[in-house]
Amino acid sequence: MQKTVPLEAGKFYHVYTRGNNKETVFRIRENYHHFLQLYRKYMAPYVNTYAYCLLPNHVHFLIQVKEEEALLWKGAAVPTMGKLVSVSHQLSHLLNAYTKAFNTVNDRTGSLFQNRFGRKEVTSEAYFTRLVYYIHFNPQHHGLLDDFSDWPHSSYHSILSKKQTNLQREEVLQWFGGRNWFENFHTENAADFSPISSLIEEDDL
Repeated sequence: MQKTVPLEAGKFYHVYTRGNNKETVFRIRENYHHFLQLYRKYMAPYVNTYAYCLLPNHVHFLIQVKEEEALLWKGAAVPTMGKLVSVSHQLSHLLNAYTKAFNTVNDRTGSLFQNRFGRKEVTSEAYFTRLVYYIHFNPQHHGLLDDFSDWPHSSYHSILSKKQTNLQREEVLQWFGGRNWFENFHTENAADFSPISSLIEEDDL
């Protein structure tokens, strides 16, 4: 059983969850868009996002929790001066808000996601690099299509685009050495997860 890892200010994490019993959580295109809107509301103020992928029954994010001064409670009524926002609680708010909307539209009741989201601290440069690729490659890995770059619900094309984004686009591109190197790394490392295989659980794949 995976040990629960606290989400600490300044650190990088691979965050993931899936539907209960692998239930489909995104049935139509609008579901994906609504989830990202809620992510911008509940998560974007408190984390930097480097990569993501939404699949029919699970999601992956590579985030960095912002420094403590960015985690100060932004509510209209501050219960305690200097109180810090819990990013774990923000993730729960995100999943609960999405579940409520999903249940209303689909006339269902009960929880939609697993009770606990997975999180793993990203502790090395190699892990960060391969994790960006792993997240983008997920749709192809799961057999949803033949070329991961055709999947519309990941950060891959947003990172290559010049349109406005909440992603840490420039940081990712600089990390890989520019757009060409970013694309080449994804093309030349098809399905090679060996450097991080010990850090990816069976249920993550």
